[in-house]
Amino acid sequence: MSISDSVTGRPGRTLVIAASLAAVLVLTACSSGGQSAATGSGERTDGGTLVYLEPDAFTSLYPPAAGFYPNGGVVNNITDRLVYQDTETLEFEPWIATDWVVNDDATQFTFNLRGDVTFSDGSALNASVVAANFDLFGQGDPDRSLAISEAVNNYDHSEVVDDDTVIFHFSASSPGFLQATSTITSGLISADTLTKDLDGFGAGSATEIIGSGPFVVTDEQLGAQLTITARDDYDWAPASFAHQGRPSIDAVQFIVTPENSVRVGSLISGQGDVARKVEAQDEAQVTGAGYTLAAAQTNGVNNSLNLRFREPALQDIRVRQAIIAAVDRNTIVQALFSDNYPVATSILSQSALGYVDTTEYFEYDPEKAAALLDDAGFAEGTDGIRSKDGLRLSITASEAGPQPRSFDVLTLVAQQLAEVGIELKILRADAGNFAAAVLDGSQVQVFQSMVGRADFDVIKSQFFSTNRNVTLNLNKTDASIGDQKLDEILQAVASEPNAEARIINTQAAQIYLAQQAYVVPLFEEPQVYGIAPYVHDLSYEAVARPGFSQVWLDK
Repeated sequence: MSISDSVTGRPGRTLVIAASLAAVLVLTACSSGGQSAATGSGERTDGGTLVYLEPDAFTSLYPPAAGFYPNGGVVNNITDRLVYQDTETLEFEPWIATDWVVNDDATQFTFNLRGDVTFSDGSALNASVVAANFDLFGQGDPDRSLAISEAVNNYDHSEVVDDDTVIFHFSASSPGFLQATSTITSGLISADTLTKDLDGFGAGSATEIIGSGPFVVTDEQLGAQLTITARDDYDWAPASFAHQGRPSIDAVQFIVTPENSVRVGSLISGQGDVARKVEAQDEAQVTGAGYTLAAAQTNGVNNSLNLRFREPALQDIRVRQAIIAAVDRNTIVQALFSDNYPVATSILSQSALGYVDTTEYFEYDPEKAAALLDDAGFAEGTDGIRSKDGLRLSITASEAGPQPRSFDVLTLVAQQLAEVGIELKILRADAGNFAAAVLDGSQVQVFQSMVGRADFDVIKSQFFSTNRNVTLNLNKTDASIGDQKLDEILQAVASEPNAEARIINTQAAQIYLAQQAYVVPLFEEPQVYGIAPYVHDLSYEAVARPGFSQVWLDK
């Protein structure tokens, strides 16, 4: 969105550049959707329960933690946001806020609010509670272990003008804030819910999380399933939504189904209606059964290997460049994935704001890799692995459990690196020390991850030292920064009010990450859903979390 549009408050056009169940799932009661599969009438009807097969249990319903897809799938449906972002055009439109004004340097945002919105406990959604939401999201609360939202930068304070008007003030330009108000990490929750600590947002407390969205959590079976039920009084969806008012379906039952084969088998046998994370190798089975695949793109940082460049084995840029040159990304994608997973051409996906093609830095060239390692002084040993001055070129990568086929990807990467004399070990996601190890560069030197967000700030969220810090540029033990320039470039992305300058800054960040060989972008990662033919109008927010307010089922 241009600054001129945001100042007037128009919903302006954004600039677009470029546990679990048993081994066999048995449901005692089929949904209406499941019953309609046999009739195939195509007749729209109200009511019914949608059975949604989810590979992972949610961990927290604290909105800033909703980036984890199992969390986001719930938060997206029980909360509303100030602003709605169209998933295709990335334009903004009113939702809880009727209009907004942004000052010239993006340090002050004024929102006018609807006066008829309530939370599911009956309390009013007014300026005071909106202010309290963003005071928490923008400042966090260490005493309650509640983190600052990575989508909110330079937050200072809120100002309540009256019941329907709130102003947010920032210590420096925060041009990404308008988009931040549209994300599920800014889902609005009630005043009582805001008083909870981290445990209060966690598993076992889902029915106590109160939002103003079209659904409310009515049942939770710890680690196994969760039910959200339609609100009869809901009547404030974004104006562009085809269906207004109460959702057509009565409820959504989330069933945790970790095994891919069980999840797909349950879907096509009629025991489920929608399944998230259909793996590439299962896509043909789903479509062959007459079901639909939806590959919703995530508009952000691609699935990548992040190289922790401060660790001894990776400090030499020639070693990092050799790793990049030794990884045949095309072969990995062709062997393990489908056309829904394009080979990455930058650290950002091609649909991301500010994308620039940096393919030239990631070309497969094993001969170049070997020459780089020779030049760096790493000589091949009797076992084929290189070493230098007693330092064996052996590194460890962490399996990314939420990412598709991560272990298989890392296994192929390990085979390719071995061909040039680099040993890659894989730390499995179920290892007992996994949670601590991934935060420790001495244990994990290669961290596989991705992050979706339809805003320029997504690249800062991934790499900035006080955000996700995936390359461990910040050493939290001694508070030292390994590459200050990287932080400065990323901060510029999030602090420049001019939209054209933000594009330039974002492109500069992509190029710098590539030039310094800090990342190996692998593929553009979608969220792939399998959908029964009797399920209609399943929607997705801008980073592919499901929305159920528009869904209807054939009778």
